[in-house]
Amino acid sequence: MDKIRMNPIVEIDGDEMTRVIWKMIKEELLEPYVALNTEYYDLGIQKRDETDDQITVDAAEAIKKYHVGVKCATITPNAQRVEEFGLKKMWPSPNGTIRAALDGTVFRAAILTSRIKPYIRTWKKPITVARHAYADVYKATEYRVPGPGKAELLFTPADGGPEVRQTIYDYECPGVLQGTYNKDSSICSFARACCEYALSVGQDLWFSTKDTISKQYDQTFKLLFQKIYEEEYKEKFKKAGITYFYTLIDDAVARVVRSEGGFVWALKNYDGDVMSDMISTAFGSLAMMTSCLVSPDGNFEYEAAHGTVTRHYHRYLQGESTSTNPIATIFAWTGALNKRGELDGNAALCTFAKKLEAAALATIESGVMTKDLAEISEGDDVRCVDTAEFLRAIRAQYEAL
Repeated sequence: MDKIRMNPIVEIDGDEMTRVIWKMIKEELLEPYVALNTEYYDLGIQKRDETDDQITVDAAEAIKKYHVGVKCATITPNAQRVEEFGLKKMWPSPNGTIRAALDGTVFRAAILTSRIKPYIRTWKKPITVARHAYADVYKATEYRVPGPGKAELLFTPADGGPEVRQTIYDYECPGVLQGTYNKDSSICSFARACCEYALSVGQDLWFSTKDTISKQYDQTFKLLFQKIYEEEYKEKFKKAGITYFYTLIDDAVARVVRSEGGFVWALKNYDGDVMSDMISTAFGSLAMMTSCLVSPDGNFEYEAAHGTVTRHYHRYLQGESTSTNPIATIFAWTGALNKRGELDGNAALCTFAKKLEAAALATIESGVMTKDLAEISEGDDVRCVDTAEFLRAIRAQYEAL
């Protein structure tokens, strides 16, 4: 059988159990059917340390060149990881570095199957979380305050104007201090990306911050988002029969829980990080969620929304068979291949990607699934299998379709 040809995408390898599964997916589900054409970057923690994290920057630049990338889960080291791997320093999140380089928005949505019912029974449709993947706490400057003293916020205008100085707090004892930032251009790009996405899927767009408390930072998000909507998208939304809705984030959380789903929820960086995990878990599993980073200039990076599955990796190193769910990683690959096909007019590649997704879901619907899904699945005909057997079952489904 002739393999499907394709133009290059950026392939970003990762860490621990997801790195193992990455290789298994390629060998079992992709390489038999597609002549994979990738520019490879190893973002495993040792390679990032070896290159002083330059390889992460290089990977982001490659996505700008080829416009499509697919990324495996990676370790963001804490103090314990620095000691474990003997790292030079506590390197930043590779996801954060790539997101900053692309100035992108992350869209995450649950992968639904009738076998897995949402914990919130009113939810009937996916809720897509649109996360502003730029700055905020992920690029914060932090300081451990050693003792009493004054902390100030200082801004020095580039045009030579007078400095602006504000007192943050007069410390009477040790504490902590953090400075975060954002910029109008990125916020406007975020608003446009969210509006475009809502139009593309025909769903209402919600946006929420805490502008009543953060009267400059969050208020700027609210005002710029509203401005972009009013000036550029209001008529388009009306024509499409969808709406834009703003509310405070605490009110939004309550509304989300009472809703039936089926909308796009735009959130600032940290809020989106937390809420996407909450929503994916409430839909059933973090391993059943798509994640796509979209930049305003037309670059796309697909990844699994979960971590590197450290516990399973340690068992794997001891020679044990693990039942690790590969669905999110499979959908990262299919998302990237489908987008490559769309950009190039490669119908065969798009068809392959969609057919593989259908085969993965059909496998779960048939009752064959990994342990995490078996524990929450409905039906009395569930068969729990390890990762390798699950991938073989998906391949059999694919070839039967």
